[in-house]
Amino acid sequence: MGRLTSSRGSSALVVAALVFIPAYPARAVTRCKATSLRDRTIVFSARGITGAPRWGVRYGTESTPFENAATCLTGDRAKNCTLAAVGVAERTEPPASCTLYVADDGPDACSTWVKRCFASSEPPPCAVLPADNIWNRDISALPVHAMSATWIESIGSDSPVHPDFGAGPYRNAIIGIPYTVISSSQPAVPITFLYGDESDPGPYPIPFNVPVEGGGSRPSKGKGDAHVLLVQEGSCTLTEVFAAKRNGDGSWKAGSGAVFDLGSDALRTDTYTSADAAGLPILPGLVRYDEVLAGEITHAVRFTAPVTQRAYVWPARHFASSKTDPSLPPMGIRVRLKNTVDISGYSAANRVILTALKRYGMMLADNGSPWFISGAPDRRWNDDDLHELGTLHGSDFEVVDVSSLMIDPDSGRAAP
Repeated sequence: MGRLTSSRGSSALVVAALVFIPAYPARAVTRCKATSLRDRTIVFSARGITGAPRWGVRYGTESTPFENAATCLTGDRAKNCTLAAVGVAERTEPPASCTLYVADDGPDACSTWVKRCFASSEPPPCAVLPADNIWNRDISALPVHAMSATWIESIGSDSPVHPDFGAGPYRNAIIGIPYTVISSSQPAVPITFLYGDESDPGPYPIPFNVPVEGGGSRPSKGKGDAHVLLVQEGSCTLTEVFAAKRNGDGSWKAGSGAVFDLGSDALRTDTYTSADAAGLPILPGLVRYDEVLAGEITHAVRFTAPVTQRAYVWPARHFASSKTDPSLPPMGIRVRLKNTVDISGYSAANRVILTALKRYGMMLADNGSPWFISGAPDRRWNDDDLHELGTLHGSDFEVVDVSSLMIDPDSGRAAP
């Protein structure tokens, strides 16, 4: 991800917060582990158990007893404890975050990644930005931008659309940008940033075991942009991190980080990056399976372009280029699928995505391959079906002029 900007004069690490909070809760059951058996049954084992252990899918929510507790517990040991009865989904379907949280009758608790698990998705617990936010604005009737043909050609008029998400795994990694729903009581941990001057200070509520973009069946390890996205229950706070890497003690280091109130239209400080090159939140632009299942996507989709301009347009706040050529697209432009494109021959799932691209369009948020559209990994995607979107090309799109929707340059609220 591009990170060139004149405001970053130093590459020294900047400590986000001098707050010493235990990176991993001090209470811990020893040898806590979970795995999937050949029949996909998820089993949990540990030592140091006091009384009857219970499990949950988020920190502080451990309330469900193990299904075979009467036989899987011996003294202070748990061995092959199952989550639910045969036929119940939780018995064989790992949590979206791949992580189990377990507490007992004493002061102890632990969390563990389900072995061989690849992260998936679940619906966010909050509305993703207000209904009047520019991300959620129908732009199907807005005029075509004067620079549309030039910018489309620059990105690649002959280049195909590529859904950069799916069920996976691909080359032993998840496909897409994962996000994790965390509880309101998830402990915050120290974090340091390379670009601390433009990052929101920590600590951040990042779990010890968490899905990372580019990662696979091992927790808290990613590749590429290595984004970590967290949606917190209760506060509806979105925390996003770029180039995230967990330290041995459970604290984190990263390139940059940003915190957003999902109930607010507020934008980041002008010229500030976020966890994305354009200074925008990532989650609002992800294609999610739960939306496709519901039959409608009601927001713009994040996409990338190979080379961008040293400029940005509302609602973007940041550029990631040294090139001043006006034929290159600036960060934040809005692109939509032309209304004349016939989508009737696509699958029902793909028609949901393509209808959204006609009504809400896409927003340029990062440097990358041409027409890569972003989404969240989900075990339910049909990757072969998603690949049919590749029959569309840059020439099927047009840049939209959204300037008439801006009410305040420092707000994402859009005019009706």
